[in-house]
Amino acid sequence: MNAGKIVVLGTGGTIAGKAGSAGDNVGYVAGQVGVQELLEAVPGLMQAAQGPLQVEQVAQIDSKDMEFSVWSDLATRCLRYLADDTVRAIVITHGTDTLEETAWFLQSVLNATKPVVLTCAMRPATAMAPDGPHNLLDAMAVATAPGARGVLAVCAGVVHGARQVQKVHPYRVDAFSSGETGPLGWVEEGYVRWAETCLPALCGRAQAALEKIANGAPWPRVEIVMNYAGACGATVDALVRDGVQGLVVAATGNGSVHHDLQAALERAQTAGVAIRVSTRCAQGQVLPRTGALLPLGHGLSPVKERVSLILELLGGGILA
Repeated sequence: MNAGKIVVLGTGGTIAGKAGSAGDNVGYVAGQVGVQELLEAVPGLMQAAQGPLQVEQVAQIDSKDMEFSVWSDLATRCLRYLADDTVRAIVITHGTDTLEETAWFLQSVLNATKPVVLTCAMRPATAMAPDGPHNLLDAMAVATAPGARGVLAVCAGVVHGARQVQKVHPYRVDAFSSGETGPLGWVEEGYVRWAETCLPALCGRAQAALEKIANGAPWPRVEIVMNYAGACGATVDALVRDGVQGLVVAATGNGSVHHDLQAALERAQTAGVAIRVSTRCAQGQVLPRTGALLPLGHGLSPVKERVSLILELLGGGILA
């Protein structure tokens, strides 16, 4: 369903920069490519926007040269578009040097009940592997994400709040941080995952589980198995024979499992054992893959995934 248009306001920056060669990521001139041209060069942008775009070039500068007059123009336009019922969100292309200042200025002067999303790039548009196009796609994902509101910044797949965002590295593609508070969320394959403390559906099951625990119900047996070089399925087969009710897989990478262990897990699932796939990686979570036969967990560490699966089993059923 079309929920309105997205207004894109361009201000220049590295995302609109040009260099003399594709291999030059530092010796470029910022603010050379118009925002309309930037958008037209990104495949899939219209699909990501989920509706029409309105594009305006507010400025064309290197953000180190940000002026109060540009802030004034941005704020005035944002105020107008935030009050427009046909506008669902605003996306602003910006240079990285002063993005955090512009974000905080806008957050301070706007009562933004809709998302105002600033995005940028650390490599110019002429780079061999520019990061601007992907950041634009991510900005559209945030602009259309349920629950998005206020002034946000998106870079390298990370969603930052205006208050916390800070540039912390002079040339790394992932140059921004939200410090000790951490990011608000992440964009993964076109979808926003907000940083949440509890999944509503799981919380409901956990309440039912607590009642059963209070009434003396036995705790389900859930074990953790890990994937590693040379992993086999013997341990899984033995656990199934021994009556295990759930297995959490600490898989490698994005949920990858050795073929012998995979076969044993599939046998266990057929036998009625609840399976949840996590990752042994310390950061991120497993993203869905087409054709995967084993269900993913809730994006938690293996030990926390085990707690969740115990509560699901106690709560009277398994979450899809």
